[in-house]
Amino acid sequence: TVTVFLSTLTPKFYFALTVTSSFISGLIFVFEWWHFRKYGTSFIEQVSVSHLRPLIGGVENSPPAPAAFSAGENETSRQNMPECKVWRNPLNLFRGAEYSRYMWVTGKEPLTYYDMNLSAQDHQNFFTCDTDALRPSDTVMQKAWRERNPQARIKAAYQALELNNDCATAYVLLAEEEATTIVDAERYFKQALKAGEMIYRKSQNCHSQSPQHEAQLRRDTNVLVYVKRRLAMCARKLGRIREAVKMMRDLMKEFPLLSMLNIHENLLEALLELQAYADVQAVLAKYDDISLPKSAAICYTAALLKARAVSERFSPETASKRGLSTAEINAVEAIHRAVEFNPHVPKYLLEMKSLVLPPEHILKRGDSEAVAYAFFHLQHWKRIEGALNLLHCTWEGTFRMIPYPLEKGHLFYPYPSCTETADRELLPTFHEVSVYPQKELPFFIHFTAGLCSFSAMLALLTHQFPELMVIFAKAVMLWDSSPFGFIMENVEVLLLSRPWHQLTPV
Repeated sequence: TVTVFLSTLTPKFYFALTVTSSFISGLIFVFEWWHFRKYGTSFIEQVSVSHLRPLIGGVENSPPAPAAFSAGENETSRQNMPECKVWRNPLNLFRGAEYSRYMWVTGKEPLTYYDMNLSAQDHQNFFTCDTDALRPSDTVMQKAWRERNPQARIKAAYQALELNNDCATAYVLLAEEEATTIVDAERYFKQALKAGEMIYRKSQNCHSQSPQHEAQLRRDTNVLVYVKRRLAMCARKLGRIREAVKMMRDLMKEFPLLSMLNIHENLLEALLELQAYADVQAVLAKYDDISLPKSAAICYTAALLKARAVSERFSPETASKRGLSTAEINAVEAIHRAVEFNPHVPKYLLEMKSLVLPPEHILKRGDSEAVAYAFFHLQHWKRIEGALNLLHCTWEGTFRMIPYPLEKGHLFYPYPSCTETADRELLPTFHEVSVYPQKELPFFIHFTAGLCSFSAMLALLTHQFPELMVIFAKAVMLWDSSPFGFIMENVEVLLLSRPWHQLTPV
């Protein structure tokens, strides 16, 4: 019966069959690709693991325990994975003098709405308190920080100054958003400093009277620290680097508990500009501690100092012959440590990827932090001869040391998988976000792509050589004890039944 059925099939049936199978496999491939691009997983694999494996008695593997952050931490901290927390960029630029000028020149928005919304929340937390309703100028500024339109915020700041000429937060807003040069911003911040110090002294005298006065003192402290920090950054940008270093050191001594502002990162950058490497090492010795959160600035600055000791004489050819010295091993290990913490930085330092203006907020270990670090520190790596060459020769070796997939790290926690989503919200749309680790195509995408290509090739061959493909199809389905002889017999019949000039070589 099967033989009779197969003998009645025409080449058109086989052509239609192969075209249909090619079309269906193509649809599956397109859906698999779309699902992978959107969710990062294979749909077929996900369904088989989630639904089919339990039906056939399979047991899912328990997730592996995370690796320790560093040696010496307690067991509780080892088990707690870090969350995808967004930090305020310690080196964020001035909106009016830098971000706005970039937009005027290029026509591109350097800041995303998400980033600016985070800044608005910061301003409301730093510069407002419950007692603002008692002062008309602070009431106006409380509304100004919530305004979306920059011109409305600037207008509100001037209204606050009309009500109170010593409103420090109004000067802060004008320095950040209205000033079109760093010189103008510095002038506004000096006025804010004068007003802020006066208000801070008043708050100190009466902070113990009530909880409201304590909240007002915290707000006035935040304003004073913010103003002094931005004045130090103005001095750094205007070339008065030693003055900026002194202001930063004084600020860190006066308010040692405000380490969460990461003023030491501003200090590291300024000291590197002065080439005061001994002072840089002293700052690292204090802040590159096991109990403190790491950052790209700390890890890569530590690697830069170790690379500085050997980079001038380093040669990969010589090192491969004689081996690495102790100092070179230390430098390579420091580079590997830095790259494991943030793998996005080397491509910016080696200028394999173009930079953009850093956002006002960054994600530690993310592409946004890499942009912010390289934007200010690339010049320091270029200044040290051979440092970038050493980085180029060694940074990719980091990935051979880290287990893959990243169920555990080597020196740090496994690289978080949430960085890509947060970076896309922090960085402008015209910037190509760096992703680590690169998502490898699942097996079923390769399988469906191969199936689609194979069935499409069969459809093409069936269309071009219908009789020959029919014989092959029947030979496969009527496979007997001598399949090869059956195929050759039918091929011989076909060749003898057609003139040679009608045969097209395959």
